[in-house]
Amino acid sequence: MNSSSPARDSDLFAEFMGDVTPMAKPDTVSYFQRSSQPTLAQQEKRRAAEQAIQFDDNLLASEHVELLDPHDFLTFKKSGVQEGVYKNLRLGKYDVDATLDLHGQTLVQARKTMYETITDCHERNIRVLLIRHGIGEKSQPHKGLLKSYVNHWLQQLDCVLAFHSALKCHGGLGSTYALLKKSAQKKLENRELHAKR
Repeated sequence: MNSSSPARDSDLFAEFMGDVTPMAKPDTVSYFQRSSQPTLAQQEKRRAAEQAIQFDDNLLASEHVELLDPHDFLTFKKSGVQEGVYKNLRLGKYDVDATLDLHGQTLVQARKTMYETITDCHERNIRVLLIRHGIGEKSQPHKGLLKSYVNHWLQQLDCVLAFHSALKCHGGLGSTYALLKKSAQKKLENRELHAKR
């Protein structure tokens, strides 16, 4: 059994480490930081979203929105959506993948939040979103105000295929299921999968 003295170990260590240069002192180290500037693609995406939304402090004056009764059902289906798919959405048979709560937000805030959330959900391939907007029986100056605007906005979004008022267990007439298109990435994956068969 070999035993080595501390002096011998120290000499061996010095011999092995002889050509190694010490690291710079911490105050001289430069750290690479990710640029806080958005990429060109991100800038274009943001610009397109802002143009699509065109925020206005007075939405009542800038958009013609049919005001609904607080107890009206919200129902909408784009052409091409199969009846069976829409029926399953209406009956709450699809899993809710995400929830958006708009309670307490102004119309401007609610619109911005809803557009951003739906865009994000679409990119992440989230298919069913539950939007909680409330019935609006106490809203002033018009009852059902936010609910009416949600109904209008959802119909304007290309990635929304259909929507319907939710079941009682998910908020009833104060909430809406929204069915979103598959993301471009998911469509590509499906095409590749079918091509391999």
